[in-house]
Amino acid sequence: MRVLVAGDGGYIGAVLVPFLRGAGHQVDGLDLGLYEGCDLGPAQSASVPETADMRDVTPDRLAGYDAVVCLAALSNDPLGDLNPAATYSVNLDGTLHLARMAKEAGVPRFLFSSSCSLYGAAGSAAVAEDADLYPVTPYGESKVMAERELAKLADDNFSPTYLRNATAYGASTRLRLDIVVNNLSAVALTTGKVRLESDGTPWRPLVHIEDISRAFGAMLEAPRELVHNEAFNVGRSEDNVQIRDVAEQVRDAVPGSELTFAANAGPDLRNYRVDFGKLVGTFPELRLRWTVGDGIAELLASYTRYGLTYEDFTSSRFVRLRRIRELMAAGAVDEMLRRPAAAGGS
Repeated sequence: MRVLVAGDGGYIGAVLVPFLRGAGHQVDGLDLGLYEGCDLGPAQSASVPETADMRDVTPDRLAGYDAVVCLAALSNDPLGDLNPAATYSVNLDGTLHLARMAKEAGVPRFLFSSSCSLYGAAGSAAVAEDADLYPVTPYGESKVMAERELAKLADDNFSPTYLRNATAYGASTRLRLDIVVNNLSAVALTTGKVRLESDGTPWRPLVHIEDISRAFGAMLEAPRELVHNEAFNVGRSEDNVQIRDVAEQVRDAVPGSELTFAANAGPDLRNYRVDFGKLVGTFPELRLRWTVGDGIAELLASYTRYGLTYEDFTSSRFVRLRRIRELMAAGAVDEMLRRPAAAGGS
């Protein structure tokens, strides 16, 4: 298939694009380039030579593709809180604009990278795709609204699918250290302490980015009737874990490290477990392979190989909120995360 991945320059895109190419697909990218140079290890080569904003894409740019995959988003809760209007501009308006242009261009499939964050405060009972949604952040709310509006575009010629990914983890050249498994592993390796900012009791579903890529591949290749206008929770039931359990696994994997709690650490409002039965039932041949323990080992090996330091950990390279603030202070993007014309963006 000929596939366009919006957000190919991000954390998941750096893994998904090579995965899809390895499966025989022709893959191009569309990315604003906010995280260019934020690499761990060899720099990622761009899928396209120029940066582009999905909020400005035209149908001619999308013509001829068999599918569009939308990963592009402001991708975590603290970043969403920095300027909620920018979060809705990118995650909601940008996604819908991309989808409408894809539909106008005759692209038959649209795979949307949604999130289990839209379950928000669902509690400790595992929730399936038909559960009520309780987002507690602008990021989660933007995913709920995007899914609902994309569903209105579904028809005989345009087929959206919503992949509600669990909290991602795993090594990537476009590393993020603002997600829980990656963060705890990095701070343990660089400081000897596994530091929890909450009391460790919240439940969270986790999934490795290679398994997210595997799920996207399955959805792309599936018969249309299996995935048309359908949502799928993406992850494994055994990886519904409490944050303290993750911290203990990291502590055990880093000799000499100790588990600590931030002052005034309390419960996190984001507390939910997820039922992945629909994914398993619809795709019985799909085998998600990564355990959290294996992911921790992979991360520690990657950090060690490329010499991750505490200075790297505290820098803007791998923390999205710090990177965006840095770009805004330099005038490289405005408050709505648009690049000024002089900066070369579109």
